[in-house]
Amino acid sequence: MAIHGGAGSVTRSNTSAQQEKDYINGLNEALNAGYNMLANGGTAMDAVERSVMALEDIPLFNAGRGSVFTSEGRHEMDAAVMCGKTLRAGAVSAVSNIKNPIRLARTVMEKSENVLLTGSGAIEFAKKHEIPFEEDSYYFTEKRQQELLHAKEQSNERNTGKGTVGAVAMDTFGNLAVATSTGGLTNKKYGRVGDSPVIGGGTYANNHTCAVSCTGDGEYLIRLVAAYDISCYMEYKQLGLQEACMALINKLTALGGEGGLIAIDQHGQVQQVFNCESMLRAWKNHHGEGETKIWQ
Repeated sequence: MAIHGGAGSVTRSNTSAQQEKDYINGLNEALNAGYNMLANGGTAMDAVERSVMALEDIPLFNAGRGSVFTSEGRHEMDAAVMCGKTLRAGAVSAVSNIKNPIRLARTVMEKSENVLLTGSGAIEFAKKHEIPFEEDSYYFTEKRQQELLHAKEQSNERNTGKGTVGAVAMDTFGNLAVATSTGGLTNKKYGRVGDSPVIGGGTYANNHTCAVSCTGDGEYLIRLVAAYDISCYMEYKQLGLQEACMALINKLTALGGEGGLIAIDQHGQVQQVFNCESMLRAWKNHHGEGETKIWQ
């Protein structure tokens, strides 16, 4: 199993030793939440949902409770899940006041005939299925407010800041699954939606190839159909997971985008690759071996 807390969202110059420790602790907490389910015979889908919910509950990460502010001072969140065995998927975009958007995305997959619900319609669906909500104050952090104020000082038209969380897993049945969740971009305008809830863009899983969760410059990742592109490299060009992931990162770099991804293949091999200064990440194999890192 592997998880990420975003690529390019932190730099050495703006991260203290205590903050680095907090990130590591948060990643370990979230990784173990999902990994323990796998160790006890749980499904990959249950594991990725549980790990991402844990990341959504930690204010450090740009998802759920730690989501950044839009230009209007609101929180609009996106999330997606996909099952590698069935190719079923569920996603939501531009939702507000949902405690765990990833739970709503899974409910869309399991309780509807749709793949992607957005805005007020997704909220109505959430109420119908008794998904937990939170007040605006639940999502407020001083750090995120300062990021918004700084972004507004820099430009009135530019989206700034980035951050996403995600998880990929393979269970004892050999099934793959992926979950991705994000609060989007600081100072986001016009209902912008990134790659996270786009199936094949930032989120994709197929038992025959891999499960992938992307993070970084969403517009570039959408244009590359990044997560699906990795699967295609493996299925049609017969590349291994590492080669496929690096091919995608090279494409991203050539376009001028920054970001990264975590991926797991049908053999349980994990890759965590990125082309920027940092990617908050952790993984653990079936022997309990793994690592948690931030920097290149």
